[in-house]
Amino acid sequence: MFLQRVANRGIRMGTLFERAAARNPETMLYLDHVLDIYPHLGSRFTVAEVADLIRDISSRLWSVGVRPGSRVAVYKSNNLDVTLLAFAAARIGAVPIPLSSALDAGTTVLLLRRAGRPFLVTDQAGFETLQPHSVVDAVARVVLATGSHCAAVAWDSLAGAERVPAVPRDPHHPTMITHTSGATGTPKLVLHTGASFEACLRPLLWAMAAVVPRRETFAFHIAFAHSRIVTALAFPLLRGFPVVLLAKGAPDHAAEVFARFRPGVVEAHPHSFTEWESLAEDPSAPFASVRLFGCAFDALRPRTVKRLLGASLRRAPIFVTAYGQSEIGPVVSRAFTRRRDVHEEGRCVGLAFPGVTQVRVVSRNGRPPSATDPGHIEVRSDGRARTYVGEDERFEQNITADGWWRMGDVGYRTKWGCLHLLNREVDVIDGFGSTLGAEDQLLSAMAQLTQVVILRAHHELPVPVVCTVDDLPLDTGAWKAASGGLPPMAQPVHLPTQRIPLTGTGKVKRRELAHLLAEERKTSRPAGPRN
Repeated sequence: MFLQRVANRGIRMGTLFERAAARNPETMLYLDHVLDIYPHLGSRFTVAEVADLIRDISSRLWSVGVRPGSRVAVYKSNNLDVTLLAFAAARIGAVPIPLSSALDAGTTVLLLRRAGRPFLVTDQAGFETLQPHSVVDAVARVVLATGSHCAAVAWDSLAGAERVPAVPRDPHHPTMITHTSGATGTPKLVLHTGASFEACLRPLLWAMAAVVPRRETFAFHIAFAHSRIVTALAFPLLRGFPVVLLAKGAPDHAAEVFARFRPGVVEAHPHSFTEWESLAEDPSAPFASVRLFGCAFDALRPRTVKRLLGASLRRAPIFVTAYGQSEIGPVVSRAFTRRRDVHEEGRCVGLAFPGVTQVRVVSRNGRPPSATDPGHIEVRSDGRARTYVGEDERFEQNITADGWWRMGDVGYRTKWGCLHLLNREVDVIDGFGSTLGAEDQLLSAMAQLTQVVILRAHHELPVPVVCTVDDLPLDTGAWKAASGGLPPMAQPVHLPTQRIPLTGTGKVKRRELAHLLAEERKTSRPAGPRN
């Protein structure tokens, strides 16, 4: 952790593009969309041009009353301007709160109230989703990026605002409020300071420098409201590497973009990589140029890693995954290559970053944690956030008496220190073992499967929910063979892919899915094609 403290002046996110432009002003950013707040500018920018846009945005925000310490929520369609609005707010000392457009209206209004009447930048679609009469009393002021309303300030009306200088902030002051995925319930608002956010950035920054020593094109498909997009952009921008940003992740679209720009580095959410498995055999060879695949979110399925590594024509491609949380940043990391069987170490998510993060596994019942009796995963890092906004007590409940952060997951460590992640605490099924490991096994055994989620059922056998390629009927014979060595389960429930509830980053909302099945059982309506 001491390496996170050395010369830590805070992430300085508000001036990232200005600092990058000072070094390499002609570095290019390519988008697969146009900016809602500057639709006439197209989809190709130099870093210097983006830095000037951020100066303009921050001036417009200042003109409506945003000041150092103000909170600025951004809730609009997934687009790079979500990120630029966050950078611009930080540039004038305000605290940005990017909110996923996948959040429903009730949850969003709840988070806005917790944030303490922030300014809100939204678009016509977002404002209508929230319902103006419900949101205006929860915020200080509303700015509409698109459209118009009598209760809001139109973005275009702020054009020509007098430019204002950047406002430096102490690294220990709040710099950003992000939110958790909400996969296990209502999202939490996570407050980071400049110093804690910088500490989150450093592990992956150093790892990236070792793996990508020369110029490569970086391609990102990351939700623009996620805090990871901020730290992801830092490395290529400050080194003058071109960046491609995708708002849309449909396989056909991604293949077209990658075939055009031939990126050497691709980072995306696990759900996107899973969807892109089919591109491994695409005639355009969209992953042929990729040297590094990166995923700083959940652990990926072994089948996905193997297929994508096999699709690269680089001599020694690498797939790097990181395990962490919004509250604490990346904690452990693991690299996969084609030389090593991705299945051989099961649910190993990697090793801690030396001198940066620490990991331990604590017994749940007095017995040493093991593969059959996992313990609580706890970590230490200077990247830990300061609190949950409006829920300080809830945040403190995750901190042990000796200062470790409980991740809410269970697993064990090998004698070599490798951390194995077996389950979320809330998803543990007594006597079943690792549901995540079982899901991996089933996906690897059946190419037909695109999704497997094993749900706990009270007083009944666990229920596997499955999705298939093109929603075709499940091959029951293959299922029986693939599941034969696993603990007993109920008959699989086959759902169309679009019915699986997902967060904005593609995580399955297991509680919501379980509720969906329970409600359909009550009404005796079929949940979809069943086998």
